[in-house]
Amino acid sequence: MRTTAVGPDPLDRTRFPADPWRLVECEPSDDDLGHTETLFAVANGYIGMRGNPEEGREVHEHGTFVNGFHETWPIRHAEAAYGFARTGQTIVNVPDAKLVKVYVDDEPLVVGMADLEEYERSLDLRDGILRRSLVWRTPSGKRVRVASTRMVSMTERHLAVITLEVTMLDGDAPVVVSSQLLNRQDGEDEYHEPAHTRVAMVDPRKAGAFRGRVLLPRLHAASEDRLALGYRCANSGMTVTAVADHRVEVPDDSEVVVRAEDDLAKAVYRVEAREGRTVRFEKLVAYHTSRSLPVRELADRCERTLDRAGKHPVVEHHARQRAWFDRFWAASDVEVDTADEHRAAVQQAVRYNLFSLAQASARADRQGVPAKGVTGSGYEGHYFWDSEVYVAPFLTYTQPDAARNLLHFRSLMLPAARDRAREMSQRGALFPWRSINGEEASAYYAAGTAQVHLDADVAHALAQYLAATGDVDFLVRHGMAILVETARLYADLGFWRSNGTASFHIHGVTGPDEYTTVVNNNLFTNVMARSNLEHAAAAAERLREERPEDWARLARRLEVTDDEVTEWRRCAAGMHIPFDEGLGIHPQDDFFLDREVWDLSRTPASVRPLLLHYHPLVIYRFQVLKQADVVLALYLQGDRFTAEEKRADFEYYDPITTGDSTLSAVVQSVVAAEVGYHQAALEYFHEALYVDLANLHDNTVDGLHIASAGGVWAALVGGFGGMRDHGGRLVLDPRLPAAWESLTFRLTWRGTRVRFRLTASELRMEVEEGEGPVPVTVRGTEHSVAPGDPVCVVLDGQGPRVDGLLPKRPRLGGVRADGSRITAGVPDPIPFEELENPESLVSDPTS
Repeated sequence: MRTTAVGPDPLDRTRFPADPWRLVECEPSDDDLGHTETLFAVANGYIGMRGNPEEGREVHEHGTFVNGFHETWPIRHAEAAYGFARTGQTIVNVPDAKLVKVYVDDEPLVVGMADLEEYERSLDLRDGILRRSLVWRTPSGKRVRVASTRMVSMTERHLAVITLEVTMLDGDAPVVVSSQLLNRQDGEDEYHEPAHTRVAMVDPRKAGAFRGRVLLPRLHAASEDRLALGYRCANSGMTVTAVADHRVEVPDDSEVVVRAEDDLAKAVYRVEAREGRTVRFEKLVAYHTSRSLPVRELADRCERTLDRAGKHPVVEHHARQRAWFDRFWAASDVEVDTADEHRAAVQQAVRYNLFSLAQASARADRQGVPAKGVTGSGYEGHYFWDSEVYVAPFLTYTQPDAARNLLHFRSLMLPAARDRAREMSQRGALFPWRSINGEEASAYYAAGTAQVHLDADVAHALAQYLAATGDVDFLVRHGMAILVETARLYADLGFWRSNGTASFHIHGVTGPDEYTTVVNNNLFTNVMARSNLEHAAAAAERLREERPEDWARLARRLEVTDDEVTEWRRCAAGMHIPFDEGLGIHPQDDFFLDREVWDLSRTPASVRPLLLHYHPLVIYRFQVLKQADVVLALYLQGDRFTAEEKRADFEYYDPITTGDSTLSAVVQSVVAAEVGYHQAALEYFHEALYVDLANLHDNTVDGLHIASAGGVWAALVGGFGGMRDHGGRLVLDPRLPAAWESLTFRLTWRGTRVRFRLTASELRMEVEEGEGPVPVTVRGTEHSVAPGDPVCVVLDGQGPRVDGLLPKRPRLGGVRADGSRITAGVPDPIPFEELENPESLVSDPTS
């Protein structure tokens, strides 16, 4: 719940014009460097390059990241206890290859200080190429056009391609192009200025700062055509090598000087440039990393990557990139016609979010999808439950191969998850709340390890993928082990209670809402665990019937018995689902309603988000949510609730949900649309749509919010499109916003892609690719969508409509089970003098 509405177009369109296929900046600014560095990042899920300028300054935070490449450090607890996380993991910068400095008449090009006659920077969503073009009037009065491109390849996982063209428009001049590989993780910026984010901040969303050397030099080399730097992480032992090739087209006299040392390798090209002629510079870069391989081996791999890439001109690499994105958009595009002056702006924002999902996941391959993708260091490069609940659905229905890779990555974490379960005195497997290498890295167990719903989130994503693809082979090879071990965890974690009727309870857990921790019978956890147990039992029974040999082998390996499968069914059937008859709602947990309500309508914006202004214990004493919890259960397990229960729950929880997490607005939008609050649904959608483009949470500087981007797709397809997949079936009950003309999206089901076009009066479904047919249920009526045979369903309205917005004040006056009435209040934060050294509030991970 934001204090003010975002609206359909909050951006400054004089600087960032609305273009449905490009993010364009017409004027540079030093005021929001961190924000624009993130927005103009290019990535492929493995390599990520922030939108730092080629010349290296001005910047907020330099960043070149490789998914999963991290340093480790011992977590030092002031008061340690058994089972606390022991090893922290933090993503670190790999050598920066973006750096290509330009000098004309020995004057450096620095955009923030240069006299620019023309300037445009654009990120084309159709090909993933960052372009910048400017005309610079040098201090000596000469005019120079400088144009550059930057691309991280979707077809060559380890490759980045950079080009630079310098054209003298007026007069001749000596031109110098200095191409560098630079270790920015250790030491200072090349201008001897520390990056802004090196100052520690009291914000748990930011990455920690290292004060010891992280990357130990193992290789440096330079020749006229090739530069190389290689390192080993001091503690994790991971290794990385970056190698860059150069191709230079120089119509005039030139020379090159090269140099290499531990943290810098560079090639300096000196050209006597003539008026009207263009100096073209091409830089192909390869990155390879490993958990333990020698740097020299990685260097050989880089050289093979570059040898292969060098056989093709840059224009061909660009064409392959465009072809990859053509295929991506054919399967993933969502077209929105808002029927007003904001159409181009909304369409641009929708596509930017979908594009961000591609950049975060496409070539992650054997890695997960970090919360920030590879666009920044926020959340230390960790993987969370975000991947399975917010990102995986988009991938499953548009890019199923990428979804398969994501789930395979989780299966690779199983050994560590089994170890963690044993450490927590449980059977089965317990996936880490936040991690890179599979070990739990959350030092705060109450909002970390206690979130055992993560196991069920993984199982949910797996079940969704299996239903949409029919990939039984994946179930046999990798999926069944996940289902078995997660079901075991819940069957062992819970316990039976009887007061006439036996019921199954799960205590001492935390749900998605991190403002309420370590509770009994968190509704979301119980509902999702029930589904997990049911899916595990159903999958076991299916394999036993359809693939008995495979099941016999799996049962032996996983030591699964028929009695255990029966017990899963029993636990699921007996799962306790909290419900308060007096209020007619589902309490978030057994004691949630016992607390006083936090009145957000009387909470000033200056103390938001709450986690940065109140001690956790203050927050825990109130009914107040960081993000949707029960409401998320209404979405993911909607077939287990009645329409009346959904509306009652939404009306109770929405006014006490802060939206301090970017994961919240998308879910509130989906459920608001379903229960009829169509104006609230659209407002929450706009809030989610512009989380990063408008920097609504003031931390886009640390990287994009990838889960929120996935949630934007969910809000469009699941909220306004009304798509659900409960029970492994495609069901639609649309909720098109009243002012919109149409909404068009695609879903892939069992290899067949169907295009859905929704208007106020009809839903048209048509096979675009594949053999079909695809069964789809629209408002209770089953249809079969076959190739060459479109289906058009006439709609009688867009579901229930409740005009107006929910009041901001919480629901008060309700009577608890003990007869007491629910009241509300707001704790007053007590201001205190800020410390002169804020770093003293944050522990150094290397100290």
